[in-house]
Amino acid sequence: MATTDPTATRTTFDLQGKVDRVESTLHESRTAAVALGSNLGNRLETLQGAVDALEDTPGVRVTSLSAVYETDAVGGPADQPNYLNAVAVLRTSLPPRDLLERANAVEDAFGRVRTVRWGARTLDVDILTYEGVRSDDPQLTLPHPRAHERAFVLAPWQDADPQAEVPGHGPVAELLAGLGGVEGQGVRLRADLQLRLPE
Repeated sequence: MATTDPTATRTTFDLQGKVDRVESTLHESRTAAVALGSNLGNRLETLQGAVDALEDTPGVRVTSLSAVYETDAVGGPADQPNYLNAVAVLRTSLPPRDLLERANAVEDAFGRVRTVRWGARTLDVDILTYEGVRSDDPQLTLPHPRAHERAFVLAPWQDADPQAEVPGHGPVAELLAGLGGVEGQGVRLRADLQLRLPE
């Protein structure tokens, strides 16, 4: 006998399937480290905005943030303003290419212009490592090809994840020590500035 009771009618909504997929996605998440830099405009506000935008991305959770460091611009045109730099550690279910697209979109949202190589920029978002992934793709080389040579990357990275390693190069702490420590390349801790983890 047919019924008109809507609670007894079969629907196409698969609640259990959706729950299973969400749980699967959470279990499949990986750790990634992302470097943030800015040397134009309100640098601290821009870095915080980038952190918040990453956290607002479905499939991304910011789990740790470094202190803020200041450094002279490296390479590119002369007389650039100093950079503020930080590193965020993420848990993400996005594949590396999608995470890169999101990083580029965040840069664009903060007015990043790419007309001059290593020129001044409102925001730079670089993927340093993505757990278990090595890539020689010129669009997304993993680990980041110059991270192990740059104290302005290694110093905040060590803050955000003291056990971090650059695949193929070794522990971040040892690499930083080999460059002369935090101040070896003129990197300066800005104890007066702070980024906050999204709630």
